[in-house]
Amino acid sequence: MKKMISALFAVVILLQSCSYTDELKVEITSPVLPVLTGKEANPVMKVQVIRQQPVDYSMRKIVVSLEGTTDLNDIEWISLFKSDSEGRFITDTLIGEAQPPAFVVTFKDSFSVTEDTLTFWVSVTLKEDIDLTHRIKVQCKSISADIGKIRVPAVDTQLLRVGAAVRQHMQDGVHTSRIPGLVTSKKGTLLAIYDARYESARDLQGHMDIGLNRSTDGGRTWEPMQTILDMNEWGGLPEKYNGVSDACILVDENTGDIYVAGLWMHGVLDRETGKWVEGMTEDSTRWIHQWQAKGSQPGFGVKETSQFLITKSTDDGLTWSEPVNITLLKKKEWWLFAPAPGHGITLSDGTLVFPTQGRDETGNPFSNITWSKDGGKTWNVSKPASSGTTECMAVELADGSVMLNMRDNRNRGNEEVNGRTIATTTDLGETWTEHPTSRKALIEPTCMASLHKHMYNDDGTEKSILLFVNPNSTSRRDHITLKVSFDDGRTWPEEYWILLDEYSGRGYSCITSVNDSTIGILYESSQADMVFQQIAFNELIGK
Repeated sequence: MKKMISALFAVVILLQSCSYTDELKVEITSPVLPVLTGKEANPVMKVQVIRQQPVDYSMRKIVVSLEGTTDLNDIEWISLFKSDSEGRFITDTLIGEAQPPAFVVTFKDSFSVTEDTLTFWVSVTLKEDIDLTHRIKVQCKSISADIGKIRVPAVDTQLLRVGAAVRQHMQDGVHTSRIPGLVTSKKGTLLAIYDARYESARDLQGHMDIGLNRSTDGGRTWEPMQTILDMNEWGGLPEKYNGVSDACILVDENTGDIYVAGLWMHGVLDRETGKWVEGMTEDSTRWIHQWQAKGSQPGFGVKETSQFLITKSTDDGLTWSEPVNITLLKKKEWWLFAPAPGHGITLSDGTLVFPTQGRDETGNPFSNITWSKDGGKTWNVSKPASSGTTECMAVELADGSVMLNMRDNRNRGNEEVNGRTIATTTDLGETWTEHPTSRKALIEPTCMASLHKHMYNDDGTEKSILLFVNPNSTSRRDHITLKVSFDDGRTWPEEYWILLDEYSGRGYSCITSVNDSTIGILYESSQADMVFQQIAFNELIGK
């Protein structure tokens, strides 16, 4: 009799495990996120198992498909991690042991579930050197518990782009890497620059230098960090009071020389009086930012105003010169004269152009350009293109004019009228004309954005498109989106937009032409401090 009861019990359990249960419900979320080399774990799909009745259960089997992934050999491992209490991806609790890739991966890790909603993430670990045009696709095929199978909704999950985690939190002893710049040298080398903020994510003033990484294989792998602008303990002050930030990089397309401009702050000014504060030490906690209150003031001296530095490389970014200080070029009454982060350009006549920014004689912000017609020997500063604007980037249009695309402080919290300020000049900033799309075409959450012109050959005819990247939002630094203009910035058709990262990050970016057929983007991502991704030109134009 006991054997019969045991057998019946086993049959009941077997039938339960083979039949579907209505006591549990599954929801699948497939966000657009970059999947990165150099990271131990990449979130690719979120799964929620929601209890419909107050019953505890045990998970028995989770089956995941990688069908649709470009190359399974790109993947080292696939794993399952339980989320935090808010459903966010963390790697504290592994619930599905790492397995090698296959078109179908089965996790048989058994564990008890007592919460109303179990949230877990599917994660992949990529190999170090892979083709950055490849994609990763993950789908949840089935889930089984001890009380039965759980119906899994049919969700067409995202085909996720891979990329490289160029900079991560606490890498090389750097707390946070911020403010990207990216160019392609005449030799085809990619040069990525950024703030190496050693002690915190906070802006100037602080212990930070300008770091650089080079890539000679189109961004697949990156050389170790170099420090190219570092004022050390200049003037007897600790490095935390000699920070350099907000760099911009420029390639002279004629000579191959490379310039990096950065903003140096020495000590701190009193926020109320604007006077330099004496006696700062390593233990001091006093802080101010060059854009705050009286953090930078009229004049030229290091104890009056933040300093505009330029360093130069003549060997493809391998070594860098001692910096040259061009602060004397500004108007004395200006409170600030600074590089605008990102990259500069070489005009068709050989003129070098840095996008720049500053604060006028009343402390209000403006955007402008700084240019050189003699290969960087001397520099000239333009008149402001607009007031109330700051970080900007420039391109040369087909008619030879220069377009400046600017962050506008009026957009902060403004849902009704929101758009980047756009102006053009035909005389290197002596005069400026507001563009018809200004404040109308490209929304922003008041954040730096990147602009780039890509040249290509179409049946023997040289053509160009404009590329723009920023958080495509009026209020949050999320939904990092690449946009394309085929008519010199008059329109940015939505059917060509490409979403890169939908989660929140810091939002800054920079674009380069890796080669004729490939675009490269370095941006502050939700998944790493600095992410590099490639986009094929043919995809951009819909071929």
